[in-house]
Amino acid sequence: MERRNFLLGAAATSAALTTTTTAASSASAEAAPALALPVPAQPPALGAAGKDFAKVGGNFANQNHSTLSRVTPRNVKRLGGAWHLNLEGGSTSAYQQCTVVAQNGVLYVETTQQNLFAVDGRTGDIRWKVSLGTETTNMRGVALGAGRVYSISGANIVYALDQKTGAILWKKPLIVEDNGGDDGCDNNSGQCGGNSGGLAGAVIYHDGRIYIGTEGSTAGARGRGYALDAASGDIVWTFWGPPGPGEFGHDTWAGDSWKTGGAVPWIHPAVDPELDLVYWTFGNPYPRTDGSSRAGDNLFANSIVAIEAKTGKRRWHFQSVHHDIWDMDNVMAPVLADLLVEGRKRKVVVYGSKTCHYYILDRATGEPVHGIEERKVPQHTLQKTSPTQPFPGGEPFVRPAPSLDDTTRPVPFYQATGLFGVHWDRATISFPGAGGGADWGFPSFSPKTGYVYVGYGLVNSAYSNAQGGRVNTARPLGEYFSGGIVAMDPRTNTVAWRKEGDWSLAHGNGILTTAGRLMFQGRPDGVLEAMDDTDGRTLWTWQCGAGVNTIPISYEVEGEQYIAVLAGGNGLPFPDIPKGDHLWAFKLDGTIEQSPAPTPPSRRNQIRTAAVAGESVKNTVTLGRVWDSKTNAPGTTENLVTQNAMSPQHLTVSVGTTVTFTNPADNAKAHGAVQFFEAEFDTGLLMPGQSFTHTFTDPGEYFYNDPPYPQNTGKIVVK
Repeated sequence: MERRNFLLGAAATSAALTTTTTAASSASAEAAPALALPVPAQPPALGAAGKDFAKVGGNFANQNHSTLSRVTPRNVKRLGGAWHLNLEGGSTSAYQQCTVVAQNGVLYVETTQQNLFAVDGRTGDIRWKVSLGTETTNMRGVALGAGRVYSISGANIVYALDQKTGAILWKKPLIVEDNGGDDGCDNNSGQCGGNSGGLAGAVIYHDGRIYIGTEGSTAGARGRGYALDAASGDIVWTFWGPPGPGEFGHDTWAGDSWKTGGAVPWIHPAVDPELDLVYWTFGNPYPRTDGSSRAGDNLFANSIVAIEAKTGKRRWHFQSVHHDIWDMDNVMAPVLADLLVEGRKRKVVVYGSKTCHYYILDRATGEPVHGIEERKVPQHTLQKTSPTQPFPGGEPFVRPAPSLDDTTRPVPFYQATGLFGVHWDRATISFPGAGGGADWGFPSFSPKTGYVYVGYGLVNSAYSNAQGGRVNTARPLGEYFSGGIVAMDPRTNTVAWRKEGDWSLAHGNGILTTAGRLMFQGRPDGVLEAMDDTDGRTLWTWQCGAGVNTIPISYEVEGEQYIAVLAGGNGLPFPDIPKGDHLWAFKLDGTIEQSPAPTPPSRRNQIRTAAVAGESVKNTVTLGRVWDSKTNAPGTTENLVTQNAMSPQHLTVSVGTTVTFTNPADNAKAHGAVQFFEAEFDTGLLMPGQSFTHTFTDPGEYFYNDPPYPQNTGKIVVK
């Protein structure tokens, strides 16, 4: 077979794909749009963050808005460090996802290392510190209520501590050990086979109860949300993501697939005290990219459920993705707001994230405020796909399909698709995917502008059914990442403005808005930004020393407004986000200097295997083989499904070096190596026993992949 050049064909396929999609409006952040006003007064029962920011999300509505107004666009450049604290002695061993809460001038914050702190909000002095164990997990924030601080732990124990002293008042082990995956159910826990999962999300307190979520859908946990008695820790009710026999929605799971169905609520809920409803979002089903074993819509996966606060009974639900096979779980902290829609006051809940759509629902009934159209979507018989998917009125906040014009440009030779495209045994790039859209970037609703603000990511995924060791990657090697911020008008569910930038801002990068007409958001490179809430213009920046993947907050002590944030990095979507333990507080004319800038994460999904010097392998890359690190040589068998069947996967050479690409004679299949996106070299298809050479004349980083098996990716660094 003659060698062929695939690059043009791959580009043409992708171009054809993107021209069939409808782009969302993309008003520039440089143009000052009209605001989404007027906004009716928000119900007092939802609470408001002002002097205190006593709940993750700011209030029961998760509006992440502060009524403080001393810091404004006119004086924000005077903002400086009031104090700075390294909570874990400067450790960079773990990332931090905890949003700070503040009450009566004291901050409460916890670390991945399982330490919980009370910190003086004016001085930064530690009032008390308590260790909750040694088994680490994501700690996303504590709850305050009835003079207590409530927290989860990595050991799946819930703690209640005295708010003044840190003394442990009670603790409740909440999740039993795995029961071995047998066919029965644990009578005490309701866990039915598979993995029992873990506790997750910020803790929420309301009316004598605390609400705690779970994680573990990728391991086959059966998701559930807990309500506990805040005084004793006793379980008041449990709401299961996949319903059991006799429960509403059980018939949407084939056979026993509900037992390991996932659908975990891993982000905290919202609460409407007047309606006495808890709004919780539930994640993707399990297996997450293979629907063949779980025919049906798979409730309550990919759903928001309105749950009666006292009883745990379902009042209504809305499912945003039927029979998900894309990890588009739409788990987020729902935002409650009162709006004027076509002159009528509406009590709404704003839901949605990864699909690039918001679903704006009546929070009493679940009725879609802007309508829902069930549209026919691509089908795959083996995946048992749903014939239709729900599309809300309005428009997506980001175009839900790959594009050649931004970082969703597909890595060549993959099949590529947009929202609700299908895959099976061949890795297929899709956008939005596991890390696209708004993912879990906590939104803010500002009554001063009427906008809902959220960060988003332009990050592709590449999925197959994962059977037989097939590649199943949330982020294809060599792809680029970016993202931005969007302001949505919830009255019409349309884009007011969008501001794109270098960083994905959808993984815990929450937004705080204030009555001073500012919005604050952190970035993966450690920079905290203050922006004009009218159009997103950057007014002030601060280097915090580690990635900022939490929600900034505002509070007041002795008449002084402070901004605070925990900067500790994250692991997604950039694996190399700088980690740390930096707790910052800012005020006007603060004198503490910025942190030194850490090494920013790569904007590309890097190959992170150890580099192999070219001269040690005779400047040769062997195709279709996995590198054996024990023998420092290519493996002896051909591999068609992995991402690293280039031997070595990471090669370093000097300028002027000629590199040989070879397909061993005892391989059964043709292979190739095509450099992307710069088209530096193209071996074409090499039959077993054939080779190709290329001489590198310029320094650089050159990614390449194998056209028949595009997940198989390598990198050559030329120095």
